Formats: sequence, structure tokens, C-alpha cells
Amino acid sequence: MHRPLKTLLPLSVVLLAVAAALLVASSATGRSQDAPKNTQEPFIGAPYLVQVGTTLQGHRGSWTGASSYAYHWLRCNNNAEACKKISNATGTAYTAVSADQGHTIRFQVTASNGSGSTTVASNATNQITAKPGAPLEAEPPVISGQAVVGAKLAATTGSWRGDAPISYQFKWQTCNAAGTACPANGATGSTYTVKANDVGERVRVKVVASNGAGQSAGLSEPTDVVKEQSGGSVAVGSLQAGDRLVVEAVHFSPNPVTSKSTPIQVTISITDQKGNPVRGALVSMVSTPVVTSSPTPAQTDSNGTVAYTIHPESDFPIKNGYSVQFYVKGYRSGDPTLGGVSGGRLVQVATKTQ
Repeated sequence: MHRPLKTLLPLSVVLLAVAAALLVASSATGRSQDAPKNTQEPFIGAPYLVQVGTTLQGHRGSWTGASSYAYHWLRCNNNAEACKKISNATGTAYTAVSADQGHTIRFQVTASNGSGSTTVASNATNQITAKPGAPLEAEPPVISGQAVVGAKLAATTGSWRGDAPISYQFKWQTCNAAGTACPANGATGSTYTVKANDVGERVRVKVVASNGAGQSAGLSEPTDVVKEQSGGSVAVGSLQAGDRLVVEAVHFSPNPVTSKSTPIQVTISITDQKGNPVRGALVSMVSTPVVTSSPTPAQTDSNGTVAYTIHPESDFPIKNGYSVQFYVKGYRSGDPTLGGVSGGRLVQVATKTQ
């Protein structure tokens, strides 16, 4: 039996066909580049004690996948919302002007690459005062307590400068999970009991400071997302072998740290693996490397929280774009170091020059 003759193609044609096939295969299996991702939020150097004439320095934070950046300064209301771009303010520095009085300022960064762009804004400055001597925010209010239904949150006034005497009003807000919209929830006073309708949201406090020259508003950082109460807090002694502790949240104030001479307030929340606040757990905290004082371990309260004041040492680094790392551990007194009821977490606080 005769087989049909095979047609032989020129070598150049064969090579072209192979190359085309490889190109098609590469196009089919290749992955497109993702839009840039933000890994550390933009921030403003020295965002407090800002007045007309103060020059602000914006820092873009950290990103992955970005090939270019664009900047814009935003003028917001005293709730740090309803922000609008300031004309011709597209550099990394901005000097506050008279039109900024009564407002707060944010620094917005748009990172781009061939696949798209991502826009993230910094936290806001203090509210820029309209008159000399009016209250001027030096440090923001701080909330302590567990973001769990039924738990009581407590707020500080923050730190203020201005003509004495200064009086304070507390106005609590319930924010969405992203913290981008924070309407007032009607609660006043320095404490707030977390409500069932706060679940899935965050809680923030607005402090209005007033004196004879005027008033200004200061905003705390929002809490963690509010969770349902799972039977209230549990005693650390009731946990069984195999249970573990979770360092649920660590809040620093000030954050970022701008001075070696200013004490740092730290609030730490401890839960079990089911999310229940744990009372009576010991909490240790140490910077790595050791550049701050290390507090004596203390027990968590009925809300599962403990608060420390730590002091930067002489070699504490104050640098833009730098962070100091801490190891925080919750544990049960008397348990073995290995195998006991415990849990740890590495956290960090940013530093920057003023």
C-alpha cells in the first residue's frame, strides 16, 4: 500500500509558525498586572498644631506595583469629611491659607501603573482655628475599651493649646466599616456603651473644645469593627489547655510619634480565640530592638483591655517613613512559657520628624 507523500515546508515557515504558537500560548496563560496596592497609608508630617501659615509635608506611604504617583491636597469639614481638592495644591508640600480656617486638611495620593490606579488619602489634620487663642489640637482624643456590644468605651479629651479656660464636649459617632462616613449617633459624655446596632460598624468620638476665642473639633481614631457580645468577658482562669489568647488590637497615641520627649500611651485588647474579651490576662510589651521603656506586665480589666504609658529612650528613631516594632504577648500567670494559654503579636508605630 502506498502512503501519501508528506509536503515538506521550508524551515523559515516552520520557525515562524512555532513562534506564533508560543506567542499565543504566552498571551493565553500570562497574567495581567494588578493595579497598585497601598501597604502603608499616606500621612502628613506633624498633622497637629496646624494654623494658617503652617507648611505641611505629605508622605505617600508605601505601595506595591506603582510606576507613578500624583498628589492632591484636600480641604475637608471639621468632621474630616466632604473633602474637596484645593486648586493648584498638587505637590508634596502645602501651606495652610485663610480659606482653610474652620476646616481640616488631608493629603491624597493616586498611584498608577499600566493596569489602573488606586487613590488613598491620609488622616486629617486638626481643625484650623479662625482666631488666635482659640483651642488648637496638639494630640487627638483616644478611645479605650473593647469594641463589643455591651462594653463601655472611654474617651480622653486629647491635648489642646489656647486661652484658658477650655471646656470640652464629647459627641460620639458611628462610622461605616471603612471609616469613611461617621454620622453622630446622639451620645454625649466621656463614656459610651456599645449598642447592638453598632455591630459591623466602628465607633469614633468627636471632642469639641471651646473658650472665649472660639471652638475647634478633634477626632479620635475609629475603634475596631464592633462585634456581637459572646457571653461577655471570660476569666483567663476559666480557659482550658489548648485555648489561646489573641492580641486583638493595639492602639498608640500619639501615632505617628514625633518626639522622644513625649510619652506614648498604648491600649491593648486581649480576647480568646472565639473573640470574647479576656479579663485577668497578663500582658507584656517590649520594643524590638529595645528603644522604649518596657512596662511591668499588668492584668486586663473587665473589658479585656490594659493601658500602658511607655517612654522613648535616647536611641528611639524619629525618621520619616520609619516604624518601631513591638512584641506584645498576653498570657496566663503560672502557665509554662511553652504550651500555656498565651498569644503574641508583632505591632508597630510610625515615627516622623516634625
